[in-house]
Amino acid sequence: MFPTLLLVTFLVALAVSTATALVFARSIKGILNRIIADEISAAWFRYLNFAILVVGVSAGVRIYALERYVTPSRDDKDAKIIELTNHRWLLELYRTVIETLQGIAWLLLVFFAFALIAYVIVRLGELKRKSAHETPKP
Repeated sequence: MFPTLLLVTFLVALAVSTATALVFARSIKGILNRIIADEISAAWFRYLNFAILVVGVSAGVRIYALERYVTPSRDDKDAKIIELTNHRWLLELYRTVIETLQGIAWLLLVFFAFALIAYVIVRLGELKRKSAHETPKP
């Protein structure tokens, strides 16, 4: 039963990560094209999609939490292995979705914070270039 739970949580986390990457693809691509404005923005876009998948799956499939279905708690010598019931399956799938989204949300928050800083820097550079071209030369 445990290998099935591990596989299902992996597939759910992968599906949620893929869906989230698709939802944010246009926004991320637009931001990267605006900030980087070079062919390398496509490579950065692919890397960020890869990062979304990796972070989403690693956050969603919580191996340390799933271990309780295989080994008893080390703190309690009378502890037993927790049985996988239908209710626990539902709870684990819900946790997988929530943890996946939470991990991706943190990744995107960091990305968008740095992107905002980069946008301000790029915009200031554009304004300086524009004002330098507009000033009349004596």
